[in-house]
Amino acid sequence: MTGSLGGRRRLVRDSLDAGRARLDRLPKPAHPEHHFIIDPDKWDFYEMDAYRLLGDVERAAAHARSVIRISTGPDGTEISPMRAAEARLTLGVAAARMGEIEEAIGMGTTALETDRKSRPSLLLVADELDKELRSRYPRETATRDFHEQVMTIKRGAANPELSF
Repeated sequence: MTGSLGGRRRLVRDSLDAGRARLDRLPKPAHPEHHFIIDPDKWDFYEMDAYRLLGDVERAAAHARSVIRISTGPDGTEISPMRAAEARLTLGVAAARMGEIEEAIGMGTTALETDRKSRPSLLLVADELDKELRSRYPRETATRDFHEQVMTIKRGAANPELSF
């Protein structure tokens, strides 16, 4: 892709806005949990990832908060725990980029403590937060602790326990 970073960001933003507009014109699915149905709630999830990767902290955080809201039932139960966990990691990345190390570590730790984990996708965003923390706050004990937490999960993912 050629062009300036600002031009590429604008192109991504325009593409996401166009996708949202198209999605909003579709009828709401009766059963979004079916794999061959477009789940409109997942669009915020995609936007969250795109804006985080672009470095657009405000938009990434706004979509992450929306993902957490959508992923939580009226009684406070998380109905989409993996989406919520990745959203918390995104909020952690945003906080780290804004100089809020305690918030970043808190969000990251909460996300990694989620019972139900899709480790590969969770680790992609956890790695991003880990790198952000180590580049911005390399001397902080909390940064080293979070790094060790990520590495422990990676070691466990590389050597999963057999269930038989």
